[in-house]
Amino acid sequence: MAGRKIEYSHEGLTVVWQPGLCVHCGNCARGLPEVFKPKERRWIQLENASAEAVIAQVKKCPDGAISIKAD
Repeated sequence: MAGRKIEYSHEGLTVVWQPGLCVHCGNCARGLPEVFKPKERRWIQLENASAEAVIAQVKKCPDGAISIKAD
C-alpha cells in the first residue's frame, strides 16, 4: 500500500487518501462522521458536508494521510 493514493471528488473538491500513511487515529471519523465512514465502502462521502467543513477536518489529520488536492 505504500505510495498508493485514492482520490474522492465532489463539486470541485478532491480529497486524497494515502492509506500507507494512515495511523488510524480516527480524528477524521470523530470530527466529521457524516463524511468519514471507515466501516463503509467508499468511506469518504464528500457530498454529506460543505467543502469548508471537509477542508477544516482534513487539516486536523495528524499523519497527512488525507489531504486536499490543489487545482
